Amino acid sequence: MEIVSYPNLSNRPYSLQVEREMEVSIDVLYHAWTEGFGIWFAAPDSVIMEAKVNSVFFFETEFNEMRHPHYGRFLKLEKNRQVEITWITAGTKAETVVTVEFVSKDNGVLIKLTHAGFTDELSRDQHEEAWPYVLEQLDKRMKETIK
Repeated sequence: MEIVSYPNLSNRPYSLQVEREMEVSIDVLYHAWTEGFGIWFAAPDSVIMEAKVNSVFFFETEFNEMRHPHYGRFLKLEKNRQVEITWITAGTKAETVVTVEFVSKDNGVLIKLTHAGFTDELSRDQHEEAWPYVLEQLDKRMKETIK
């Protein structure tokens, strides 16, 4: 049995939830969140990631001609059901937790993303604004990838 150390979020009550329905398979989306960050989210050649519980990852995103590092580790992997990771960026200011759930729908998959453990409202609000755009990019890139 693997023991996973979760960050203590009890003093950091700020969280957010976003959802998006997508028309690609759960397999494709699960792969995107565990091994395919370089396809849809990360800057080219910046991803260091192995999808194993307790394994750490690193990647950079590009925005406004600047690179932004992202760090974390895998907390939980339930194939085609759920991915839970820690998430650290300059914007989170602390180790936060992102939980991505995949729910089968008639025409595809509903992604439910919860991001918890923000230290303040501003950080939460910035991520609440960014995550819908990120999921939109995921949807767009995965549709392009499977064509």
